[in-house]
Amino acid sequence: MLRRPSPVAIPAHEQRWVDLAAELAAGFASTAAADDAAARLPLDHLRALSASGLDAAFLPRAAGGEALSYATLGEVVRTLAASHPAVATVWLMHLGAAHALVTMSAPEESEFFAAELAAGRRFANALSEPAGGNHFLASQQDAAPAADGWTLTGRKLFVSGSEAADHLFLNVRIDGAPAFFGVSVDDTVSFPPIDETMGMRATRSRTILFDGTPLRAERRCGPPPADYANLITIGFAFVSLGIAQAALDALATVAARVRNGERLADADWVRQQTGLVWTEVSAAALLAERAAWLADTRSPEAMPAATESKLLANEVAKKAAALAVTVGGGGGYLVASPIQRIFRDAQAGALMAYSVPFSSDVVGGWVLEASAA
Repeated sequence: MLRRPSPVAIPAHEQRWVDLAAELAAGFASTAAADDAAARLPLDHLRALSASGLDAAFLPRAAGGEALSYATLGEVVRTLAASHPAVATVWLMHLGAAHALVTMSAPEESEFFAAELAAGRRFANALSEPAGGNHFLASQQDAAPAADGWTLTGRKLFVSGSEAADHLFLNVRIDGAPAFFGVSVDDTVSFPPIDETMGMRATRSRTILFDGTPLRAERRCGPPPADYANLITIGFAFVSLGIAQAALDALATVAARVRNGERLADADWVRQQTGLVWTEVSAAALLAERAAWLADTRSPEAMPAATESKLLANEVAKKAAALAVTVGGGGGYLVASPIQRIFRDAQAGALMAYSVPFSSDVVGGWVLEASAA
């Protein structure tokens, strides 16, 4: 896909990590279709990312990492998503959960989770609940008091990469208020038969059942620092941007084919529609990069900006994928075509919390309140 220079630059000393991600992603692309068809978690790819040192490099320096920037996070996620969206999504969830536990835990537990990430252990977010919807941070499940903390009996939904997870970032309600814990998977945790999704099938997003799972008091997380920007929130938009890039690349490949002596790429309507979509994707990229820049400057505006960027990126990914289907024609519906998979994957971002309708409502409220002030 055509790319223009951005005012948000990757720090020079971090460029090697972006280059490494691009090198790995090129190999990941070869299994994207097969992983989707089999709804198979791309565990080998995720292990390769960990073995490269990339996971641990995002940890704070005090935890043994390199404190890589949010700008680099966004570019890595976008690069992975353009090649294998499920890898990008599961990796972002894994890294976000680990980073939150290292950042929000007491020193001894923070050190433990940092060491576990560096050793290649897997993390996942167990936050969404039945009927919880977009209010996934406000748990509706009460933890039961226990001798050394609490226990949880209930379920969590849409936990990507959960069956390979060693540790979970989990929320419950204690005394009517939200509480977050680091939980190590044990025999009180089980997985019912999976309800496969239409798109992003290789994330193996599924339900987890908890039956008296211990929530140890020392594993209870404290509040995040006031200037902390959650990696998943900042990175979400870049998943959709990578999918949009893949859609435009697939569109260009189909449009370049010669049929009856003519190329679709020379048709006015194809060029015009492609130009419009590309500018929208570029605009969404700038919004996402702005959110990353705000996070890197520790601005309190980073998280609201990330809501705005996810909203637009989700929508333009769907639009780019829909145009690829239109240009690809009947061939784009064939299982052998990457277009049909890209189209299905493009729908996922808009459904993930915060969903597009919810985000639109929130952002619209901000706009109207600011205009009325």
